[in-house]
Amino acid sequence: MSAQPVRRAPGADRILDAALALAGEMPWGEVTMEMVASRAGATLDRVYDLYPSRSAFLRALVRRVDREVLKGHDPADSGEPVRERLLDVMLRRFDALRKHREAVRSFVRDPATLLCAAPALGNAMAWSLEAAGVGASGPAGMLRVKGLAAIFASSFRVWLRDETEDLSSTAASLDRNLRRAESLLRLLDRRRNA
Repeated sequence: MSAQPVRRAPGADRILDAALALAGEMPWGEVTMEMVASRAGATLDRVYDLYPSRSAFLRALVRRVDREVLKGHDPADSGEPVRERLLDVMLRRFDALRKHREAVRSFVRDPATLLCAAPALGNAMAWSLEAAGVGASGPAGMLRVKGLAAIFASSFRVWLRDETEDLSSTAASLDRNLRRAESLLRLLDRRRNA
């Protein structure tokens, strides 16, 4: 009697890839968990175990992008100006998102998913600051996180339409917004020290 081969259950990455593919093909609000399971070759309970809510897919995408951004971290860049380091980190983030642009567009059209994933965005911005050598803890860190999230959101709208190979429109938007933030911080420092 020969043993039956054990079928391995699809992992989290395969299920996420299936969800992203479906979101790229149709509005996220129309994607069902059963569709995700079928595309991934998983059982519905396996999907539930790994992604118990629809917003869990967006949070997982944010974590995946975070890992890609942090893999590109080079401590040798610490001598660069903060604005340049932040620009580099944020461009890596947008570049990592590029292969999932259609899925991201679909997620953006689903406000409930976005709202539930807001904490993941805050965490992503904190890690972006840390990767640029800027502290993200304490009250000042919380303000930096919120400021960077606003910069990201502004440039995100540009990124959604940016079809250039080098993301030049997105880079220009990020650079402009980071320069504004830098000018504002200098102005606040002068007033505080006056």
